[in-house]
Formats: sequence, structure tokens, C-alpha cells
Amino acid sequence: MGHFVYLLRCRDNTLYTGYTTDLDRRLKQHQEGKAAKYTRGRRPLFLVGYLEFSSRGEALAAEAKVKTMSPNRKLLVITGEEHLS
Repeated sequence: MGHFVYLLRCRDNTLYTGYTTDLDRRLKQHQEGKAAKYTRGRRPLFLVGYLEFSSRGEALAAEAKVKTMSPNRKLLVITGEEHLS
């Protein structure tokens, strides 16, 4: 099973970072307004990208790290232009 850290761009041009083990299911939940409160009023949402990890611990640590980054750095990391360090 994969563990994903994903980045969504919201209608108001803000970014949302999340974690899931089922990316398709989670994206559907976000689009239906059944996921995070933050994204409910900011639809439509667009998947910018994601990182895949082999363990839950690695993914949650990466999610926490990405959430502290500036929006520009988040984009660089999630799209693979910059390494998560």
C-alpha cells in the first residue's frame, strides 16, 4: 500500500497539503465537500502533484515538513523540482 502526500490548488488559488493511502478516493471526497473543512468552500480543486512513500511514518513526517514551507517551495517539492530535505 502506498502512502501519499498531495498538494491541491483551491479555487481561491491557495494550496492544501494532505496525506492519504488512497489518492483517488481522497480526491473524490475533497471534490464532494466531504473531506477537510479547509477545502469545502474552495472547490473546484486541482491536484498539483503528490509524493509517494513506503511507510505511514515517512509520509506523515513529509506532510508536516511540507506544511511549514512557503507556497513556492511546496510547488517545487511536490513537482520534483526540489528535493524534500
